[in-house]
Amino acid sequence: MSVLVTGGAGYIGSHMVLELLDQGDEVVVLDNLVTGVRGLVAAGAHFAEGDIRDTPLVRDLIERHAIEAVIHFAGSVVVPDSVADPLAYYANNTAASRDLIEACVKGGVKKFIFSSTAAVYGVAEEPVTEDAPKDPANPYGRSKLMTEWMLADTAAAHDFRYVALRYFNVAGADPLGRSGQSTPRATHLIKRACQAVLGRVPHLGIFGTDFPTPDGTGVRDYIHVSDLIGAHALALGHLRDGGESGVFNCGYGHGFSVRQVIQAVERAAKKPVPAEELPRRAGDPPMIVSNPAKLKAKLAWTPKYDSLDEIVESALAWESRLNSAG
Repeated sequence: MSVLVTGGAGYIGSHMVLELLDQGDEVVVLDNLVTGVRGLVAAGAHFAEGDIRDTPLVRDLIERHAIEAVIHFAGSVVVPDSVADPLAYYANNTAASRDLIEACVKGGVKKFIFSSTAAVYGVAEEPVTEDAPKDPANPYGRSKLMTEWMLADTAAAHDFRYVALRYFNVAGADPLGRSGQSTPRATHLIKRACQAVLGRVPHLGIFGTDFPTPDGTGVRDYIHVSDLIGAHALALGHLRDGGESGVFNCGYGHGFSVRQVIQAVERAAKKPVPAEELPRRAGDPPMIVSNPAKLKAKLAWTPKYDSLDEIVESALAWESRLNSAG
């Protein structure tokens, strides 16, 4: 089976490529390398440098490699950037996804897995289920929600099925050390905390200490990247077996505050994380925690790395490797 992975040179996409190769699939990676890293693409995958908006290129890859499924990771993910430049996010996330979906329909690709986000929910006080109200607090979340709508409408009109996976906060690195978060300007809290404790950045910014949470800092549901990739593998199997389209939360169902994450990094590194308290960032909700019951029930997903300390230890090991590489 041939699978096209968009954004396959990125953090999560590169882990997906490893999983697909491990299970014997032929893998084609399309990445424009704006944030992706060519060296993260595993040997054995076909690589094409380009943009998903380049429809002739996408159609050529679909035809030349007989693509039967697309797993779509390509896009912009920094919430404050989406607030500052919303049109860029609607172009790179929504409009580009629309072009990719059309190329799939015209090229006969009937299975599609989409990298969505918990940001579609906005502010939520309780662990959210998939049918919770959708009220994104920022253009990033809206750009992803619009893509979900396009997928649903396309599936209703064509012989086309999809799974949208709503990520909560993805962190950690491949347990075998083959890939990890390698973007220097990444804003993920756990990566930034690891960078700070290793001296790669001067300090970690704590953006907001007055949220209505137990310790005043933002609370998030952190999921290990390998467990997230496990959900993608199950979603692909579901579609290959004729399963219907669906949307699933990807998280563990419990959250940790920024201060709790810092404490976990300090335990792993055995030294303090230099940190600076700063004002809240635009578009950041106080708390967002998943209810992953549907993913467990429908796709038989069972997490293997549901431990903040384990997530942090794998992230720190990867960051230490990057540190050693200079």
